[in-house]
Amino acid sequence: MHGDRLPGPRGLAQVAVLRGLLSDPQPALDRLRESYGPNSDLGFGPVRMAIVGDPTSLRDLFAMPTESFRWGHKFNVLGFVVGNESLIVSDGDDHRRRRSSVQAAFNRRRLNGWIPTIIEQTDAAVDGLTVTDGAMIDLYPIARRMVLEVTVRAFFGERFADRAAEIGELFQRPQDYLESTAIRQFPHPFPGTKRSRVRADRRALDAMIDEAIAQIRRAPSGDPLDVLEALTIEGVLSDSEIRDQVVTLIGAGYDTTSASLSWMLWRCAATPGIWSRLRSEADDVFGTLGGATGDATTTRDHTLLARLELAHRVMRETLRLHPAGVISPREAAIDLKMGDHEIRKGTLVLWSAYLAGRDPECWPDPLGFDPDRFVSLTAEQSDIADAAWVPFGRGPRNCIGFALAQMELTLMISRLAQRLDVTPTSSVLPRPVGMVVNRPAGGVQMLVRTRGPR
Repeated sequence: MHGDRLPGPRGLAQVAVLRGLLSDPQPALDRLRESYGPNSDLGFGPVRMAIVGDPTSLRDLFAMPTESFRWGHKFNVLGFVVGNESLIVSDGDDHRRRRSSVQAAFNRRRLNGWIPTIIEQTDAAVDGLTVTDGAMIDLYPIARRMVLEVTVRAFFGERFADRAAEIGELFQRPQDYLESTAIRQFPHPFPGTKRSRVRADRRALDAMIDEAIAQIRRAPSGDPLDVLEALTIEGVLSDSEIRDQVVTLIGAGYDTTSASLSWMLWRCAATPGIWSRLRSEADDVFGTLGGATGDATTTRDHTLLARLELAHRVMRETLRLHPAGVISPREAAIDLKMGDHEIRKGTLVLWSAYLAGRDPECWPDPLGFDPDRFVSLTAEQSDIADAAWVPFGRGPRNCIGFALAQMELTLMISRLAQRLDVTPTSSVLPRPVGMVVNRPAGGVQMLVRTRGPR
């Protein structure tokens, strides 16, 4: 295979770019695109990186056989936290078997069954606020608690519902560790360090999951919505594999979804007219509120998601601009051809939903927040948007929890708009931070009031 190398910085200029990608990736990606286009590379010798953000190139990338890439590569630091048997660091037959087992747990019946839980936990978060007369509140930790409560109930049923806060604490230190610099994540066996404390947190999580597995085998609850029970009874995965999948699902679903919800709150509150339109739609779908949670039977109507059209577009537009992962790595297992360019075997391919979502060739006014851009698209426009909207990836390695995440975000933003009045404390959008998960710096500071009876 012969082809040109992708454009990109060369020589010592690469050092500053690499430092930016590993510490503050969004501005670094913007600078790379401005200088070299949506696809670029850097590195030399055995250490090479290719950044792929062009939507057409991404479509080709996702269509390549999975055997063209490795996910359990030497640069993947996630394995230390999620476990080496996690599907997100697995390859080949192991990945197919593990993913197939977990995928069955995310069937449509189970997803629909989680709708009442999502709305109930959103209502519980609002009911816990005492802000009738208005108060300055950071909604970021509240969003995290909401998502965590849903996640724990979805994956453990009700057996660990009262331990959600404990589970959140055990996940917080590993999440913080993954956001630390590469030098701090250098493998070592020494006690009394951040790495050793993360190992201790993982052992505590494993013990909790083992306890639940043993409980299921003694006396299954019969809860059709319990993912852990489904995986245990199915019997395809070993106990250690089940542990790694559950830790992966909770960690990914908790941190990424709460970060995305935070960006949604910022964008909707800061964009004139969006919050009131969301509220009107929610009143039409859920029923007008008589003071608290409205008609509980409405929340069990599985067709309501299809009727939350604006909330769904808000979710799509937010994730276009603020995907939870701005770059996602996979290692080229063979030499690859991308257009007229070659990506050599061993190159770390960093595909970017962030670059694709802001591509000016695909999106009119790419930096503007406009949920209505998805209305009345022509077939050609829809095809372009489909190729450029990839916050969950595509193909057989896409995010396995994408349907749950979209459902949570759509329902939560709709219910929050129905029940709260929010006003940003600043007209300036927060700076994005986070290597692994993209979240707003400084949280979501809002002036918040609860909505009174109609």
